[in-house]
This record gives sequence, C-alpha cells and structure tokens, in this order.
Amino acid sequence: MARTLNKENLLNNPRFISAAKALYSDNLEACVQRYASLCKNLDGQIRFFSSPGRAELVGNHTDHNNGFVIATSIDMDVAAAATPTTDGKITVNSVGYPSFTVDTSPAQPSSEQYGTSPALVKGVVKGFLDRGYKVGGFIANTHSSIFKGAGVSSSAAFELLICEILNVLYNDGKVDFIEKALISQFAENVYFGKPSGLMDQLTISRGGVSFMDFEDASLPKLESIKWPFSQTNIVIVNCGGDHCDLTDEYAAIRQEMGKVAAFFGKKTLREVDAKTFLNAIPMLKTKLDGRAILRAWHYFEENIRAQNAKKAIELSDKSQFLDIINASGDSSYKLLQNCYPMGDTEQNIPLALALSKSCANVKACRVHGGGFAGTILAIVDKENCAAFEKYIASVFGKENVFTVAIREFGAIEVEI
Repeated sequence: MARTLNKENLLNNPRFISAAKALYSDNLEACVQRYASLCKNLDGQIRFFSSPGRAELVGNHTDHNNGFVIATSIDMDVAAAATPTTDGKITVNSVGYPSFTVDTSPAQPSSEQYGTSPALVKGVVKGFLDRGYKVGGFIANTHSSIFKGAGVSSSAAFELLICEILNVLYNDGKVDFIEKALISQFAENVYFGKPSGLMDQLTISRGGVSFMDFEDASLPKLESIKWPFSQTNIVIVNCGGDHCDLTDEYAAIRQEMGKVAAFFGKKTLREVDAKTFLNAIPMLKTKLDGRAILRAWHYFEENIRAQNAKKAIELSDKSQFLDIINASGDSSYKLLQNCYPMGDTEQNIPLALALSKSCANVKACRVHGGGFAGTILAIVDKENCAAFEKYIASVFGKENVFTVAIREFGAIEVEI
C-alpha cells in the first residue's frame, strides 16, 4: 500500500523518532529533513535503511597478516529510502552522484567498471545468487554523510546498504551479518577491483565496537566490547588527499611484511614468533630492506597493543587506553611509515598530527585507517572538544572536521 512520507508525519512517527535518536548524534530535525527528502519521487511501499561508516581504533595494517584489530561503526552513514519494483532492475539515485540502473540477472565482473558503484551492486547481486538468496528490483534514493576516499569505508557502507535492502525486501531479513559482510567483500574484491580484507565489512555489518582476531582471515573471530568512555569524543579530520590512487602504497606494506614472513618460511607474520623475529634482525638486514623490517616490527607490537586495548576498554581504564592509541600512532608514523606517500611534500597527515599533539585538549591521536592520505583520529574530552574543532578547522576547514559517535547498530532497516 502506498504511503506519503514527509517531514511532518515523520516528526509525528514515534518509531522513526526512536530509531533516529538511537542512530544519530545530530539534531533530530535535520535527521527528519534528510529522510523526508529521500522520499521524493518514490511511489509505493517506502522503507528506510542506514549503513554506517567505520573507525579503526587500533590494529593498523595488522589484519592482512592475520593479526588483531579493534574497530567500531560510527554515526556517519549512507541513508536510503527504497521501494521494491517488479521489473528486475535496481536503480540507485545518490545525492551528488549520477543515477544508474543495473539488472538483477547474474553479470560477470568487468575491469572497465572497476571502482564504480554499479560494479558493487552487480557484485552484491551475484553474491546473493551464489549463496541461494533471492534478489529483486528496487529504486533507492540515497544520501551519504561519509566522505569518499578518506578511510571511513564509504564503499563498504554502500555495499552493506545494498545487501540490507535485498535482505529485507526479498529475504525476510534472514541473511545474517557475517553473510552480508562476506557478500560485500566479494563484491569489492571481484567486481570493484579492490583487494580489501574483511575488517570494514564486518565492522559495518555488525555495528558497535568489535575486537577481531584474523587468524582465519576468511572468517575472523569477533567479540563485542561495550564502549565505556562516554566523556570523550572521537574527532576525525579529513586532511586532504584521496585513497583511490594509493593502491601501490598499500600493496607495498603487505608485500614487505610478506617478505619478512617468507624469510622464516611462513605465509604471514602471525605464524612467526616475535622473539624469533627480533633475534633474526641482523640476518634479515642482509636480505631485506630496512623498511620491510620496520613494518614487520610494527605488526608485532601493534598486535600486542590491540589485545591490551581490549583489556583497557573492558576495565574502563581510560588512561591506559589513551596511552595505547598514542603508541599506535607513533608506531604507524615511525615504523609502518604510512603517514604520507613517497615524494609528498604537503604532508597533511603529519601536520594534522603535530597540530593535535600541540593542543592540550587532545588526549590521543593517530593516523586513521590505511593512511598515506585521508584522515587522522583524535580523542578529545567532550568539554573541550569545541575548542579543538575550531583550532583544527582553521587549518583544514570546518567542513573537514567530524565529531562522531560510537554507533551500536550496523547496516539496518530504519523502521517506521
């Protein structure tokens, strides 16, 4: 049955108001206006969906060597209003991007479509069909508050959004969060052409703060952790630059860690004993570049930090947790060396970190995500957060400073 949804009736919808308060830290009226605007030109049974971005708290570049990571979903998201169709076609109208339509019949990946949203939709459809799930047509109007190409996983959020729409409209919500994450990773790897791990998809699909053990990279072990530090804010600063042209930089980290593992006859550093690695450095230096050794060193120490951070969160030990975040940031800068790409003279991430460290209001900071370009993460006491936002915005622009909240929900239907 068709229904008209606008700002007025959403403001008077208790279920929507309850869901909006649970998902967003923004003011309610802006949230209602956002969702109401997504309903324009949609007829029929309109349903709302939301898929969050993610923040990596600790465990920088450890997952691809079967290590440990702590990551969380955040209240930046891709929101959608969607209505089913009977034509077997998926149409996506995204604010700020060209509209597109793809067919729900199986399609093979094409290198010509690598890096595009239509490729991701085709990959998700193929992933559903390969696992015996149903697919069908729909029209979705979407709006993203996740800035693209800066390490908050906009592509994974979009993948999980499409997954959840198909899950709700055609599978009675029966596809669990692990299946949706695996389908999304398949779409990104095979159809989008990006060799990502599973961390982004699992974090976004599940929601909340998760401790992840990637010993089995195909199906990591996850453990939810309750976030106790309610008096602190997480501020993400977009320092400029785009991850999209840095594939070679990321690949080099993995390759160099792999060379160290291969020295010991292993495939990944997870299989190498840390003490054995340290004792072998004199011999390693005769075989490999120093950067490869330093990046492996970061891996071993970062794994320990991730495990200790989990304990600090569980014990509500704020001081210990902040020390770990700062140590992680220093290691990424000095050992992992992913704060700027080779030849870069602007060095926006180092500048943002230096500015943050000079500000007494900032309790911890580090490069965020893959690095080289994009974002830093700062942890700031709430009462002093506005002063830091103003300070850092004076350099990078107000539009590039985002105070985010931990979001307890993954990619979901926003019920009305």
